[in-house]
Amino acid sequence: NESLQHQGILQLLLHFRWKWIGVLSVKDEAGERFLQDVLPKFSEHGICLDFMEWFPSIAFYSDFMDIIDKELEIYKVFMKSTANVIIVYGEIQTMTIFTTILRFSEVEDIPVSTKIWIMPAQMDFASVSFHRLWDISLLHGALSLSINSKEVFGFQEFLQSRNPTTEQNDGFMRDFWEQVFDCSFPNSIKNKRTDNICTGEEKLETLPTSTFEISMSGHSYNVYNAVYAVAHALQAVHSSTSKRRNWMALGKQKFQDLQSWQLHSFLRHVSFNNSVGEKISFDKNGEFIGGFDITNWITFPNQSFLKVKVGMIDPFAPPDEAFNIQLGPITWPEGFNQAHPLSLCNDRCQRGYRKTKKEGKPFCCYDCLPCPEGKISNEIDTDDCSLCPEDQYSNHNKDSCIPKVITFLSYEEPLGTICALLFIGRPNQIVCLLRQPAFSNIFSVAVSCLLAKTIVVVLAFMDTKPGSKMRRWVGKRMVSSIVLSCSLVQATICASWLMTFPPYPDLEKYSVSQEIVLECNEGSVTMFYCALGSMGFLAIVSFSAAFLARKLPDSFNEAKFITFSMFVFCSVWLSFVPSYLSTKGKYMVAVEIFSILSSSAGLLGCIFAPKCFIILFRPELNSKHLLMRK
Repeated sequence: NESLQHQGILQLLLHFRWKWIGVLSVKDEAGERFLQDVLPKFSEHGICLDFMEWFPSIAFYSDFMDIIDKELEIYKVFMKSTANVIIVYGEIQTMTIFTTILRFSEVEDIPVSTKIWIMPAQMDFASVSFHRLWDISLLHGALSLSINSKEVFGFQEFLQSRNPTTEQNDGFMRDFWEQVFDCSFPNSIKNKRTDNICTGEEKLETLPTSTFEISMSGHSYNVYNAVYAVAHALQAVHSSTSKRRNWMALGKQKFQDLQSWQLHSFLRHVSFNNSVGEKISFDKNGEFIGGFDITNWITFPNQSFLKVKVGMIDPFAPPDEAFNIQLGPITWPEGFNQAHPLSLCNDRCQRGYRKTKKEGKPFCCYDCLPCPEGKISNEIDTDDCSLCPEDQYSNHNKDSCIPKVITFLSYEEPLGTICALLFIGRPNQIVCLLRQPAFSNIFSVAVSCLLAKTIVVVLAFMDTKPGSKMRRWVGKRMVSSIVLSCSLVQATICASWLMTFPPYPDLEKYSVSQEIVLECNEGSVTMFYCALGSMGFLAIVSFSAAFLARKLPDSFNEAKFITFSMFVFCSVWLSFVPSYLSTKGKYMVAVEIFSILSSSAGLLGCIFAPKCFIILFRPELNSKHLLMRK
């Protein structure tokens, strides 16, 4: 059954993971059927062809030099191929052509690359007389399928007893004897050589295997069973009652005169046990029901070879057990140093890499790209990298996932030693609820105070006439109103935030690949930016008022200091937004802390530093007499 053999070749390639192969085939109906049936299945299982070549067809009218040129072309193709495995598909006669092609290794100046040949059961070693001394070492390590056979009792004794001198009527035997032993019989009319006379006592078992196989091959076993199958069919014809009547009607027609087609219906139903106890029968398609042996070819310097059975294909076994092979007994070609050979278009992608297609190349050829951050591949030749779980990250080699470390801005860190207290430490429910509202309200009160102070200064200089109505606005009531009203707006925003989408402790797993950041989730980003925007709007108003009052006469230019402090404050918080959005993990908290501290320093330093300087270093300027004079 050809389909069983084709499936066996496919299983052989898949078992050894040979994905990049070449094919040499005879150009006839069998070879074309092989390509039509098998090659699409190869593609379905990820196997590509590096090349496909036809053996030259040889006929009596063929030009010898054209055949040699074609054979040389084929030799150059497979020797330059990067495929280490090549399927050679043909018949017994194809082996003669194939060994002739391999002979070019002795004359061509092309580096000989080691190949593993895979041959079907139809291919068996065959040679002619001038092949006797040819080197067959390139066949070493080949794998072939052969018809499942057993040693027939008495077969080798039968061969050893052959003697052409006692079988003079057998012309084939005499011609065969002269060719394999390179001698001639005294009365031979074909070759009058006196230097080497055939005695008939030569032993077939002394011949190298490439010249004659003493053991029963799969083909011999097939012929043996075929002879008995025909004998049983003839017996069925003879014993058939209906055929016996026809037999008598035929009169003198001899039994041997039966046509082959007249045996077909009887052959189809033949079933018997041969001499070694194996059942011989045919299926509904008239095909022999039997399996295949997987054999490994081992060659020797004396042109002999040994075929070692390393596995089998059993059609009667369950599908998952039909293909069976043993790796231990296999001898690989010497070029592979007895290591498991590979046949791939390119090197395999190691762990931590994934395959990507090469443009303009077969799908078996690919490049290897490293896995992106957060993904791994822990197997060789992975099509795609797999994503690590949320609480893990990929290691440096991208071949395994490592648990992330839970982190937060702690007091022990350098950043944590100079900080706003609510923003440092392990976040919890209370801290997260208080953090942003406290920050927003405290700064709103501070900026409101500066705004109130600035407005009071402006109103004071507007009150230039006695009895002016502006005087009543310059006092504590005015300051308290401004501070309370501005702070109330911020308090309302924070209260709405806490009642709708309050902040809560959260685990942030994506921003930092190697860490799980324990942070306060703002709950509502909109409310967070509303609180920040309200504070920013208040700062801009205060800055604008101070800027307008910067040239009003004053003892120590306080209006200018307020203007400068608000400029620093606004600059810090305008730069905070892009900085906050571009950082990750606990450093987002650090950015916010830095903005709080730097803006606080700007407010306090720009306003109170000049006053401290006057008090400490120029106290004479801080007198009632001087102030009233100015």
